[in-house]
Amino acid sequence: MLAIPGFVGSALDPLIGLAGDTPRRRALIFFGGIGFAVSAALSAAAVGFWTLLGALLIGNPATGAFVSLAQATLMDRDPGARERNMARWTVAGSIGYIAGPVLIAGAAVTGIGWRGVLLLLAVTSLPLAFVGRRVPPTRPIRTGRGPGLRAFASALRRREVLRWLVLLEAADLLLDVFHGFLALYFVDVAQVGPAEAALAVAVWTGAGFAGDILLLAALRRIRGHVYLRTSALAALVAYPAFLLAPSTGAKLTLLAVLGLLNSGWYALPKAGLYGALPGRSGTAVAVSGIGGIVGAAVPALLGFLAQDLGLAATMWILLLAPLTLLAGVPSGRRGRSHAA
Repeated sequence: MLAIPGFVGSALDPLIGLAGDTPRRRALIFFGGIGFAVSAALSAAAVGFWTLLGALLIGNPATGAFVSLAQATLMDRDPGARERNMARWTVAGSIGYIAGPVLIAGAAVTGIGWRGVLLLLAVTSLPLAFVGRRVPPTRPIRTGRGPGLRAFASALRRREVLRWLVLLEAADLLLDVFHGFLALYFVDVAQVGPAEAALAVAVWTGAGFAGDILLLAALRRIRGHVYLRTSALAALVAYPAFLLAPSTGAKLTLLAVLGLLNSGWYALPKAGLYGALPGRSGTAVAVSGIGGIVGAAVPALLGFLAQDLGLAATMWILLLAPLTLLAGVPSGRRGRSHAA
């Protein structure tokens, strides 16, 4: 139910991104918002597996058009402030990440239930969809299906595009991938109960939110590539210390440190990807979609490895995240040329 809509959405992301570099972007954002509202409403009314699957099959690609192209438009608005705008975007996402469980808990207390929450999301997303019609029109970069696809293939062959795409997916090892294994790690490896595992997830989420806010202040003083390299070097020490820490208290403390350090590991590489394709933010969305398809297989691969090697050993593989950032993030004059 979750995998099939995710695969369909990822497969359509490149096409949505390419269409976003044409005058159709405004319409795509609008109808993406409408599609999300319809999906949420149908999910609220779902009566079984197939009706919910159908609702999610509408919602996943619609969210890609609604959210991804809105992000691309933000990147086009001020190319010189891509890093700070992506940092602001991440803060907004973190607020939603925290507010979601609070909303569900409130719905449970009041008796509204999850169906009521989904219906509420459907209603509140409609005004946002109409606001999407007011985004500035996009000037076409290339016309015709052939040139657009050729430009997409050309972008995938560019060294700077591949650099930031690899960095974006590698950094995710200590972002979403790590988050996905976090509770399981505390229960199976650290040998704590469900309450302590839930506390670990809460610590990770709270530290990440605080780090996202602090990143905005940090970017006023240092360049993004300097922050990435410095935080990756610190994480290269903090992450092994977390895995080797003997007590739950020490692990939770180091977990909070890691949550602070990896703030910006999505926003800054994504800004670098947009910067590598100036004036073609829709193509950047398309390229990112290809990376997302590849990245979606990583949790499954790690799961199979954990089955054979054990979860404790498999978690060391996530050390590739800071190592890749240290090896791949440009430094010096070259890094400054792509910081915007």
